[in-house]
Amino acid sequence: MGKNVVIVGGGFVGISVAKKLAGTSFNVTIVDKTNHHLFQPLLYQVATAALSPGDIAMPIRAIFSKQNNVQVILGEVTEVDKTSNRIHLKNGSSLPFHYLILAPGAQYNYFGNEDWEQHAPGLKSLSDALEIRERILLSLEKAEQIIDPEKRKPFLTYVVIGGGPTGVEMAGSIAEIAKRSMMRDFRNIKPDETKIYLVEAANGILNGFDEPLPEKGLQTLENMGVEVMLNTPVQEVQKDGVKVDGQFIETPNIIWGAGVKASPLIQNIGVDTDRIGRAKVEQDLSIAGSPNIFVAGDAAHVKDDKGKPLPGLAPVALQQGKYLGNLIKMNSSTRTPFRYVDKGTMATIGRAKAVADIRGFKFSGFFAWLLWGLIHIFFLIGFRNRFRVFAEWTWHYITFKRGVRLIAKKDDIP
Repeated sequence: MGKNVVIVGGGFVGISVAKKLAGTSFNVTIVDKTNHHLFQPLLYQVATAALSPGDIAMPIRAIFSKQNNVQVILGEVTEVDKTSNRIHLKNGSSLPFHYLILAPGAQYNYFGNEDWEQHAPGLKSLSDALEIRERILLSLEKAEQIIDPEKRKPFLTYVVIGGGPTGVEMAGSIAEIAKRSMMRDFRNIKPDETKIYLVEAANGILNGFDEPLPEKGLQTLENMGVEVMLNTPVQEVQKDGVKVDGQFIETPNIIWGAGVKASPLIQNIGVDTDRIGRAKVEQDLSIAGSPNIFVAGDAAHVKDDKGKPLPGLAPVALQQGKYLGNLIKMNSSTRTPFRYVDKGTMATIGRAKAVADIRGFKFSGFFAWLLWGLIHIFFLIGFRNRFRVFAEWTWHYITFKRGVRLIAKKDDIP
């Protein structure tokens, strides 16, 4: 009988670990609250009707259909028993493990204002993306039926909270929808009626990038018609608008991307955490006192060579997953510390517009956008998804049309 490796989370970490253990004697079990692996970097494109959910998600079982030592369980972990080496699931069952990898991801942080979430959804799951997509489309439909320009103004106003990559990508994508790609199909709405706000509490956007890329990103957004509000913390979020800097922006279209916190599961495993709930791990990503339990991805606080915490990015998770897969497979008494190799960061702002920092080389504009697209297609799982995304992007680039403008909700039809 091989040893049991239990992986909590079917994201980049979990998939990488399981793939590394292919063809070994380990019994690998992946536990996730959803049945699919989600390519989160492109989630905003589902929210803005550029891609379909199936283009960026793949059933976890399908990924490992030919890997006989992997089984998948749809469930939610509620407790980790470090003494008996078992995890307990919400349905009352439990699983034994020799090695445990906790990679449950993160959720949006509303900084104590949890009631804001119902009015300003974040972007962490397919259901989040579809909720935002339908809000945007419904808002346009409602605006189309209102004759008075002043009364339809709120439905053509969009507020994105948070100036990180997700917020910037979302604001740029909405600007494209509002200003160009969808407006040609509406008869009563003019592109210049739309208003997009990007609200950021700090004094700049894309704070993880080195200059001049944040400044170029800011200029690009403003050229696209986005009003960027810096040094502007959100005071209140309501169903019909946002209160910022003493003014009230009336709109039902509010999207949250202002910060994340680790999964609540991390709080229950008895480890030191940082201010956003990430587990402070050892150099080999294990937790103190339990060398067979590891935390990785968005749930782990890991420092780079300069002493700064690693960001919650897909490349970090992928490298940690490969590292843990090799570590478990080798089963050595001495462990080499995890070292992250930073190959660069990038963010897209709109059609043929992006910023990228690749090993100190900084790009912006069309070349950065092309590089961004190729890299994201490469990291998608499955040939079908790669081909579909490439085809959709090519079609959108040539025609300016977004093909997934579907409203499924019936109760909100105006």
